[in-house]
Amino acid sequence: MGFLNKMERKFGKYAVSNLTFWLLGAWLVGFIIQLTMPEVQRLLMLEPAFILRGQIWRLVSWLLIPPSVNMIFLIFFFSCYYFIGTSIEQAIGTFRYNVYLFSGLLCSILGAFLLYVFYYLTTGGISVSTIGYYFSTQYITMSLFMVFAVIYPDVEFRLYFLIPFKAKWMGILDAAWMVFMFVVTGLPGRVAILSSFLNFIIFFFSTRNYKRVSPKEIRRRQVYRQQVRQPRAVSKHRCAICGRTEEDGAELEFRFCSKCDGNYEYCQDHLFTHQHRKRS
Repeated sequence: MGFLNKMERKFGKYAVSNLTFWLLGAWLVGFIIQLTMPEVQRLLMLEPAFILRGQIWRLVSWLLIPPSVNMIFLIFFFSCYYFIGTSIEQAIGTFRYNVYLFSGLLCSILGAFLLYVFYYLTTGGISVSTIGYYFSTQYITMSLFMVFAVIYPDVEFRLYFLIPFKAKWMGILDAAWMVFMFVVTGLPGRVAILSSFLNFIIFFFSTRNYKRVSPKEIRRRQVYRQQVRQPRAVSKHRCAICGRTEEDGAELEFRFCSKCDGNYEYCQDHLFTHQHRKRS
């Protein structure tokens, strides 16, 4: 977090405000391409083999391929994720929101190239051009929702406009689904999932309070609980002047003063030297 603070002081002025608007705008263009020119999507996919052959635009154009959304719920999808993105930006700041999104995209690109290099070396130099099918903006939407669920766990949504559910439970379901997919899918799918969610993993563990699980803190709580369980001795005698009790010394003696108005008790050091108390 200290590193991010330094980076924000230096480069915070370059952060893109309302980045969610531009991301959703790219997906809107992608939906239009899907409806009018579906064959063009093959030219937009994140394929390292084609990028190395000069198709540099694929480093960015894969963001135009929108997540799989039913066209009936398209307006709801855009409004929901605009709310999610702007809420995250308000919570962690514009610069950190930029870092989160761009680092996720960069990790996906690096994951695709590492997968390409692995297959290229293990297949004897045969290039692979089907990697782009595994790297999808679907993971971006899930990553954003899971961060939202961490920051705002009790925000309530309505599934199909009827069934209420809290963000934290949907975030847990998304995480469980990703773990399941990571286990059952092959190497390309695992690399895509891990690289796409690496920024969320870093965000999640960097925002945890580890002081609560430190040995020192655990020991402190144990000592506190033991002290609370121990019955406290009630003092029978207390000097009205110095406040000492019989627990301060077995040799102490206490007497009530018959000349004071009220039940005032004094130790032997103040029994004859105190000023008598009278009711006004």
